[in-house]
Amino acid sequence: MALSEIDRNLLDRCLQRKPRAWEDFVDRFMGLVVHVVAHTARARSIRISDADRDDLCAEVFLGTIKNDFAVLRGFRGRSSLATYLTVVARRIVVKELLSRMSASPLGDSATHAAEGIPDPHPPVEERLGEHEEVERLLQGLAGTEAQVVRMYHIEGKSYHEISLLVGMPENSIGPILSRARHRMRRAGVDTAAS
Repeated sequence: MALSEIDRNLLDRCLQRKPRAWEDFVDRFMGLVVHVVAHTARARSIRISDADRDDLCAEVFLGTIKNDFAVLRGFRGRSSLATYLTVVARRIVVKELLSRMSASPLGDSATHAAEGIPDPHPPVEERLGEHEEVERLLQGLAGTEAQVVRMYHIEGKSYHEISLLVGMPENSIGPILSRARHRMRRAGVDTAAS
């Protein structure tokens, strides 16, 4: 889809720093950015709070105006402005989520930790740290169950990514992991008892 006249006018006004241009830009694309933030986090099985969502939206808009609107100046008009901003926003959000995951938990993860409730979606680093133990216990699993455990705990893939790779609904991944963990714990207890 080509650049619409409305978006071309809005883009020109922003680049020329016309009064209210930036506010109009934010009003026009806020819904899109909120959607991209939510979708990007959900696609990576990362739960974010409303405050995290707002922070990530702000990061997208800050990234858009950084270096004298470099992102907007880089737009070549080969697609709609919304399509271009979707790609830009997704890149910014992924980068920010990865940096935040390595720094500290987001949203509900912090709440779970504070309440002593185990987080059902621990950070990738924590899952990957279990590598040796998982490899040892994987020997007692077979087929799809072993494949799902390997992808989640060793390769660090999200539920969404695993569901696409193994061809099963995303909501089936959790129960498979739960059953596999139960079997692996039993195998670990049996091994320790021998």
